[in-house]
Amino acid sequence: MTDRGSVGQWALASDGTLIYGFTTPARPTELYVRTPAGEARSVTTLNQSVLAGKAIAEVEAITFASFDGLEVQAFLTKPIGLSADRKAPLVAMIHGGPHGQQGPAFNQKAQIYAAHGIASLMVNYRGSTGYGQKHADAIFQDQNGGEAKDVLSGIDAALKKYPWLDGTRLGVEGGSYGGQLTNWLITQTDRFKAAIPSAGISNLVSFNYMAYYHDYLAVEFGAFPHEPFEPVNAKLWPRDPQRKTIMDALWERSPIRYVSKVRTPTLFLHGENDNDVPIAEAEQFFIAIRDVGVDAALVRYPREGHGVRETKHIEDTITRSLAWYDKQFAGKSGTSQR
Repeated sequence: MTDRGSVGQWALASDGTLIYGFTTPARPTELYVRTPAGEARSVTTLNQSVLAGKAIAEVEAITFASFDGLEVQAFLTKPIGLSADRKAPLVAMIHGGPHGQQGPAFNQKAQIYAAHGIASLMVNYRGSTGYGQKHADAIFQDQNGGEAKDVLSGIDAALKKYPWLDGTRLGVEGGSYGGQLTNWLITQTDRFKAAIPSAGISNLVSFNYMAYYHDYLAVEFGAFPHEPFEPVNAKLWPRDPQRKTIMDALWERSPIRYVSKVRTPTLFLHGENDNDVPIAEAEQFFIAIRDVGVDAALVRYPREGHGVRETKHIEDTITRSLAWYDKQFAGKSGTSQR
């Protein structure tokens, strides 16, 4: 099989037969069987009736040099039916983890955005898996650092390569760590006209003492917050006598510390029962942004944990996201194509 896509769960039989889930940019996961001779075939067509008669957006892989020369890969989902005299808004869709990845796989939300005339960019920033251990480890002691700059570099590369993208209508969103990066990016630049963080951290210090993952930041920074901070890369952390503990470093990299710089209208989406990233992370940043005088809204989803699972809630997040982008992109050059 030479189809471009991603393999999910798999099982290997004693005779060498491989059974696996496989998704491509054009279709959700189906079950496949690959014989020892290398012949592969699909044994399910679960989504055939759903996709029949629907236009599927093209997904293109791009590779670019980031701010420091690191080679980074991204995937652009192109809008459907964009006329030659129009430009399309671009939304950066940031994956979580941080040690996750996005790739040649079916992305429901990106496809819906494409049908709405919105292009989306998914960047496998440093820290992502699938590109070797060095790439995955590059985020150590550098949360809200180089990987955030990778996303911005990816946006610049996409704008340079595709003249039909509208650089005046940029959005940014993400879930979990992607939500955290979204929170951070809107404190570092005002180029985004809309932001939608989901289940993201805004205050690394408060998060550490409220979440179930109490040892998460200790692993990512090398010690618990109260312990001395010993940076492994002096270039990332210039000497500062006021920075004595890990907690000092966490506060330096907390989006809420820089809330006075936020100019981007922000829609927060969060599950009320989220124990991984407590909803207080959204609540405090929402209040802080409103205090600054910037448009912000907070949607609380009952019964939901870390990520939205109920069908009606999933539908609601997409509907609200489209409405938020339409509202914030209105009046800029070009229009979204429905």
